Amino acid sequence: MAHHKRRTNELFRKNGGSVLQELENLRIFTREELKKITKNNSHVLGKGGSGHVYKGILEDGTMVAVKTAIEVDEARKEDFTNEVIIQSQMIHKNIIKLLGCCLEVDVPMLVYEFAPKGNLYDILHGNKANRYQRLRLPLDLRLDIAAESAEGLKYMHSSTNNTIRHGDVKAANILLDEHFMPKISDFGTSMLLSRGEDFTALVVGSMGYIDPVFSQTGLLTQKSDVYSFGVVLLELICRKPTIYNEHCSLVIEFRRAHEKNGSGRAMFDEDIAVMEEDVFVMEEMGRLAIECLEEEVENRPDMKEVAERLVMLRRARNHGQWNYGSPAHHCRKNNFAAALGTDVSRTTSSSTVPLIPAMRQEFPNL
Repeated sequence: MAHHKRRTNELFRKNGGSVLQELENLRIFTREELKKITKNNSHVLGKGGSGHVYKGILEDGTMVAVKTAIEVDEARKEDFTNEVIIQSQMIHKNIIKLLGCCLEVDVPMLVYEFAPKGNLYDILHGNKANRYQRLRLPLDLRLDIAAESAEGLKYMHSSTNNTIRHGDVKAANILLDEHFMPKISDFGTSMLLSRGEDFTALVVGSMGYIDPVFSQTGLLTQKSDVYSFGVVLLELICRKPTIYNEHCSLVIEFRRAHEKNGSGRAMFDEDIAVMEEDVFVMEEMGRLAIECLEEEVENRPDMKEVAERLVMLRRARNHGQWNYGSPAHHCRKNNFAAALGTDVSRTTSSSTVPLIPAMRQEFPNL
């Protein structure tokens, strides 16, 4: 018993317990509490970047997700504790909430809120273990998911006291609650960076999403997240994974179609590319994705602009009251496109910063 207690105390100190136990909004779970919550890790939800993710239930019936963090040593203790502190302070409806951690184990365990609908990748592309596979997703819901996910990333980038880069933005890391509210999750890659650093010697990420600049140089910036989010936008409007038909790249094929036709319409998901007004919204999302995927980092918009444009697009769709059967349709469509910074008569893929005042003049009820 004495040996077990000494070992537990050593692990607690090694994993930064002396610092983390002082946080008011973070619960410190004991090893025994964690075993009880997860029923001794009996229900595996999936595998994250650092290890397995387990389902758990707190004493009050709240469902949680328990996942393995990074292995901590003296060299990485400060980085780990700083990242946990930052995560515990990120309070936003579109970011998965860190509830607590267990430090009395070899590798720390983090306890998060539970997202019952699973992740966006499985819902879009299917998963045999997921009962929501290939769920019908109307365009409005996809636009909601895009706009709310962008809001979460914008908050990470600009609404906190620290420079935060996610580093692994992808559909599988966008979780959905019971109301399909998206929540950004899995900050494992950001933990590879010490505070104030921009470069990492270990480049990790998911093929198909990773920023080429980050892949080639190790420079991880907030614009790297913008690039990855552009890929997610394409998945939402095309409902194709990053690699499909065995050898086709979603980014390459969409760019090719957009350059050839000034539109990605040929690749849109046929389930929702039916009504003209729906296609127009998907066109705008596709144009924004193309900008996010610019190879030159400085040419990409930041997440604040991305989120703003998606929100304005959603509001205009909800309140514009467009009549696509009327003679005034083309006039209103062009006015709306101009407000977003695009020209529907062009065949190029370029677009500019959205003219928000012009949109408000055209749609005064927004």
